[in-house]
Amino acid sequence: MRIGVVGYGTGGRHFHVPFILAASTVDLVGVVARAPDTIAKVHQDLPSTPVFPSLTAMLAAGGIDAVTITTPPQTRRDLVKEAVAAGVHVIADKPFAEDAGSAFELAQAARDRGIILGVYHNRRWDADVLTLRRVLEEGRLGKIWRLHSRMDLDQPASLEAGPTGGLLRDLGSHLVDQTLWLLGPVVSVDAQFDTVTLAAGQTDAGFTISLRHESGVHSHLSASKLNHVSTRELRAYGAAGAYVSRSTDVQAQAVVAGRRPLDQMASWGFEPEASWGVLHTSQGEVSVPSEQGCYHAYYEAFSKAVRTGSPPPVTAEEAIAALQVLDAARISATEGRSVRIASG
Repeated sequence: MRIGVVGYGTGGRHFHVPFILAASTVDLVGVVARAPDTIAKVHQDLPSTPVFPSLTAMLAAGGIDAVTITTPPQTRRDLVKEAVAAGVHVIADKPFAEDAGSAFELAQAARDRGIILGVYHNRRWDADVLTLRRVLEEGRLGKIWRLHSRMDLDQPASLEAGPTGGLLRDLGSHLVDQTLWLLGPVVSVDAQFDTVTLAAGQTDAGFTISLRHESGVHSHLSASKLNHVSTRELRAYGAAGAYVSRSTDVQAQAVVAGRRPLDQMASWGFEPEASWGVLHTSQGEVSVPSEQGCYHAYYEAFSKAVRTGSPPPVTAEEAIAALQVLDAARISATEGRSVRIASG
């Protein structure tokens, strides 16, 4: 699959391009960048990759099967529409629309054009989440009761304000998608925000969200960026015991440090043994070896979807379901009440 990347900021440079290069069935054929400093980074990192001033210019050059849209949230809608109208398959970074209603319109436009529209919820391929999913699939906790998912980052400079910013749409997009993937659809949402006022306006700098799932399981998600603590923890409780993991966010730490999966494919993405999750049952405690974190698997699966017509690894419909939860969480936090989510 010949793919172009639109945008080469933190997302494009660290969380897309390295994994496109590592995907065995994908070729990077162009990058859209405008700012001189950004163009210089592309030339430094990818000296043989063409750089285009706009998506329009890259599409006009031809030879593109798909594009990844990694630009700031407020620009994604128009770029997704342009790519769809050009008949090019699209991967949109999260959140891929302002709200669930806008996302539905983009998904319908892609269906009408016969285009595959996927959303980059790459953190389904985090080592800790994949390991927890294996524990659940193997039934090692028995009937599942509840899940706690916490991601605190000491990254105050990366908190975005304004209507397209806030931590709910940032980390919340990931935590909600992971939880829906693990536990299934949600019927009600109850949320609280920690809000601050920045130069660009008021924004949510932390949140807690409680979800009731159709299955009867309940989950509790939380995140922060301004509290000077960095912790990633998953806790799952069931009739047969509990599973607790405190991970190092191994893939994100590696790419930010300049390491690339292509250079160490066999060892990439495994949590160190000291950070393996622990299963607690009547038989005692046992460490559970880490699954391999593999964001590049997303791109390989999307390539297969383009080649065979199978569903992409994260469908637009799944991303819409996550946005419905995020929309409901904002209403809940603003109005101080639980919000029901309509089935279907």
